[in-house]
Amino acid sequence: MDRSRVVAAFAALLVGCAHATPSSSIVTPDAARTARTEIAATFAHGARAWNAGDLDDFLSDYSPDTGTTYIGRRGVLHGVEAIRGAYASRFGPGAQRDSLHFENLEIDVLAPDVANAIAWYVLMRGDSVTARGPTSLVMRKRDGRWRIAHDHSS
Repeated sequence: MDRSRVVAAFAALLVGCAHATPSSSIVTPDAARTARTEIAATFAHGARAWNAGDLDDFLSDYSPDTGTTYIGRRGVLHGVEAIRGAYASRFGPGAQRDSLHFENLEIDVLAPDVANAIAWYVLMRGDSVTARGPTSLVMRKRDGRWRIAHDHSS
């Protein structure tokens, strides 16, 4: 077979593969709705844990994998222990930690076990907003639970 036929056959194979969708990656409307409900519950859980001052419970929403990342003002942090270090001062005895809630949550379910969630985090002290910014989370479902794999909060 000459070189041009090999290249053409390879190109056809690539095009065919690019359009193939494995059945395991199809997200049905019902599955997407369920995922959105579960991920919204994860956001609500995180806010409750934050507001209760429970750092361990707050961090339980992050994947315990070493590849978990957090991007914030301090740059890129790798792993839950590094993320714990970034938040620890807000949870110590006598520390001031403003109340957290999320607004405008949007969830894009990319695969049965992967979603991208964006929202605005809002920190409040009484009636005053002390901080507000966007957050973008890549969520992975493992062992029946959605967890944060990558967090970019500005």
